[in-house]
Amino acid sequence: MTDPRELPPGVGAGAPDVEADPAGAEARGMAMLEEAARAIVDGVAREVPGWSVRRVTELVTAWGADPDTRARAVDAAGDAGERAARRVTAALVELFAQDVEVQRATPLQIVRSVYEEPSRVLADAGVPPVVRDEFDERALPGDRYGLAPRGLGDLGDPELGPMQLAWGIGKATVIRARRAARGRGRRRR
Repeated sequence: MTDPRELPPGVGAGAPDVEADPAGAEARGMAMLEEAARAIVDGVAREVPGWSVRRVTELVTAWGADPDTRARAVDAAGDAGERAARRVTAALVELFAQDVEVQRATPLQIVRSVYEEPSRVLADAGVPPVVRDEFDERALPGDRYGLAPRGLGDLGDPELGPMQLAWGIGKATVIRARRAARGRGRRRR
């Protein structure tokens, strides 16, 4: 996927039918998954530390923290971001190592947990929780500061956003291809 605005090869109106060539479709889907997984892991490792610093800086500044508290929080946010990046990339690698049919989470679900480490920095700085809407409170009750990114591109690299979609298309293609192949096997008996 050299241009993030283009559909991956084998996707779209001109794509071969999954039913006609399940093995080829599975191979295309696996290639999409592998490329998207690499981009997501690399992007998270690269972007989360800076994202953490930006988000903590925004909140301690909005809260009106004194200069010393602000400086300590911003300094701690870099370390928190590094820890979050390591934890989340490890969880992503574990997810991507699983067969697609047993994966029970999406990359975005895992990435949204990056709020944990910078939230501790904000709490240690004495920043009170922010007011969040009811849905956000139910969906992520531990995200007291509203830090969880809504999409991968929110981490700072807009080209990460389409990788979630590419991963989903790849996963769906693999699953559909496998089902088509299993259906063919039953019909041959």
